Amino acid sequence: MNVLWLCATVSLTVFSVSAQLNSYCNSNDSMVLKHFMDGMDTAIDGWTSSSSNCCDWDGVTCNFAGKVTGLELSKKKLVGNLLDSLTNLDQLRTLNLSRNLLKGDLPSSIFQLQYLQVLDLSANEFSGSLPASVNLPSIQLLDISDNNFEGPISPGFCINSTGIMVLKLGVNYFNGEIPPEFENCRSLEHLCLDANFVSGIIPEYLFRLPRLLKLSLQDNALSGQLHNSNPSNLVYLDVSLNYISGNLPDLFHTFPNLTYFAAHSNNLDGKMPFSLLNSRSISSLILRNNSLSGSIDLNCSAMINLLFLDLADNKFTGFVPSNLPSCTSLKTIDLGGNNLTGQIPESFKSFSSLCYLSLSMCKLNNLSGSLQILHNCPNLTTLVLSRSFDSEEMPSNANLEFKMLKTLVIPECKLKGMIPVWLKGLTKLRILDLSWNELTGSIPPFIGSLQSLLYLDLSNNYLNGVIPKSLTQLPDLQVYDNTLELPLEFPIFMRRGMDGKVLRYSYGIRFPPTLDLSNNFLTGPIWFEFGNLINLHALNLKYNELSGVIPSSLANLTIIETLDLSHNDLSGEIPVSLVKLGMLSKFSVAYNNLTGIIPSGGQFSTFLVSSFEGNPGLCGEFVLSCLKNQEQLQIQEFENFEDSIISWPVLAGFGIGFFFAVILLLVLPRTRNTQNMDKLE
Repeated sequence: MNVLWLCATVSLTVFSVSAQLNSYCNSNDSMVLKHFMDGMDTAIDGWTSSSSNCCDWDGVTCNFAGKVTGLELSKKKLVGNLLDSLTNLDQLRTLNLSRNLLKGDLPSSIFQLQYLQVLDLSANEFSGSLPASVNLPSIQLLDISDNNFEGPISPGFCINSTGIMVLKLGVNYFNGEIPPEFENCRSLEHLCLDANFVSGIIPEYLFRLPRLLKLSLQDNALSGQLHNSNPSNLVYLDVSLNYISGNLPDLFHTFPNLTYFAAHSNNLDGKMPFSLLNSRSISSLILRNNSLSGSIDLNCSAMINLLFLDLADNKFTGFVPSNLPSCTSLKTIDLGGNNLTGQIPESFKSFSSLCYLSLSMCKLNNLSGSLQILHNCPNLTTLVLSRSFDSEEMPSNANLEFKMLKTLVIPECKLKGMIPVWLKGLTKLRILDLSWNELTGSIPPFIGSLQSLLYLDLSNNYLNGVIPKSLTQLPDLQVYDNTLELPLEFPIFMRRGMDGKVLRYSYGIRFPPTLDLSNNFLTGPIWFEFGNLINLHALNLKYNELSGVIPSSLANLTIIETLDLSHNDLSGEIPVSLVKLGMLSKFSVAYNNLTGIIPSGGQFSTFLVSSFEGNPGLCGEFVLSCLKNQEQLQIQEFENFEDSIISWPVLAGFGIGFFFAVILLLVLPRTRNTQNMDKLE
């Protein structure tokens, strides 16, 4: 299909280009385009009313007769409503307005263009429902995904448009069941209904469509069970994030070409079927977050194409399969959140293809032995072992080498000991998370020599001492970089967020550039040089014993979103320059010894009083009690000043008077006594 589609596209392009060289825009079509241009709220790049030949305009394709056959206006920053005048382009074959800011209802006449072959309106803000009647007899590709359409899915797509090959309706608000008329789409190769509110069961006829290669139904409200099917040519099947229940049927022998199967986040139970465990075609198998049980018995001698295995958060039991290295193509493994016990098998020493391994929330033991085995995996880039190896000792072996490791995540294991020196050799490390353990001692300065480190979480341990100044010199935190380069093997999913927007995310997106040293016993200052880490998104130093002032240089962290310095022993004022931090959404300096006026303006106007509480010397427009204390303090200072004006002269006068009185008392009696003695003589 792809080759044929490419050839057809190239042929049309060559034909259109040659036509462009010899055509002058039809006057009626020219008027239509000018009307379309005038209807936009923004100018269209490459379009100008000063040029009468619209065939020369950017994105416009014409035939020999000067009739407009194509509009390619993707990513043109178009804003406005789509007018029905475009339907007067009666020879239009291609209409691509994707990735703009177009809004409002679609004119129903758009779905009546007789010669239209490609209609791409994806990634806009169109809304409303679609007409029940769709008459696009020539349509081959229709993509209206990532908009705000609602209501039932129109059955008309497959009544009068039986030649359609690609139909993408994902990331909208469509509801109801999949129309039975879709059975008429005998030419359909790709059907995408992702991220809607489609309900009911998955119709069996979809698996009987003779040319269907890709079926994506994830993130809907589909229910029922998957059933045995007739042989299908499906290559890609995704039914994740629905309410599908029951056992997985033993149907995978009927999908001889299936390479991608995802059914994560459903209500599946029982054991994995034999045909799946022996599939020669499967390359990606994603069944996480179900209730599947039994042991993991993959037949690696048969599963020669398996690249990606995600069985996390199920109820599997037994040991980590020792035959996994025999799956010679396998790069990514996530078995976390199961009832697996024992140790990592010795056979993993020869696991040369392994790049990503997650065994979190299992009941494994012998962390030291596990690391001794895994450091032999030459291509291992990501190792996630959180909430396993309960209360063991952090291995201090100096001979561990993970030359390719970029991500090391071992939190919530209650590990004891110190931060190990072998971390110094992890020169490619980007993410290090040792949080929520029981590590002691100081943070070793060599952490700051990890040249690629972007995310460091040592929070919730028993670390002490001064923060090493070397942490302020991490190179990749000193340059702006909005993309955290992650291994391709990171599992990627897509679903709608609570706000209704669709979020495409991966495990790695949980790791924005961060320094989190909170909940320890660290002492000393917050270094002025922290202001050099301009790529930081989060700096968390709360619940320590840090002292000194808040450095004004933190105002250089212009993309920081979280800054928490609460529950320390900081003094001085809050730097006014922090008002410049326009992306700061979470800020706290509560429970320190800060004084002075709380800065106002910018994001500071959004912070709660709780962000500043526990600092009796702080005052601000919304800290009323503090204002009262400040007024009382000023009155007291004034009274003290008045007292000082009166008291010093009085005290001085009293002292002088007292001095002369003593002199008189000493001199006068002595005179009297002399006179009396003279009389007696």
